[in-house]
Amino acid sequence: MTEQQVRDTVLKYLCRAVDGLDPEAVDTSRNMKELGANSIDIVEVVSSSMRELRIKIPRAELNKLQNVNDLVQLLHATAQAKNAAE
Repeated sequence: MTEQQVRDTVLKYLCRAVDGLDPEAVDTSRNMKELGANSIDIVEVVSSSMRELRIKIPRAELNKLQNVNDLVQLLHATAQAKNAAE
């Protein structure tokens, strides 16, 4: 799975959670709250993305994230590590 595929997955769920958000126009260097997501939206975006990618990330790791790019990179790295272990 490529990082672009992970980014597309995250943006798909983010745009579902935040009305009027265009996936092509999302600045992934911003955090989800700045993009209009509330706390519940963020949990839904992260959990839906992890479910689709079939990975689990500890909450402590997620708390360190600063923006959407950080989330994409963490999900991608975790998916790569899982695939390498299989």
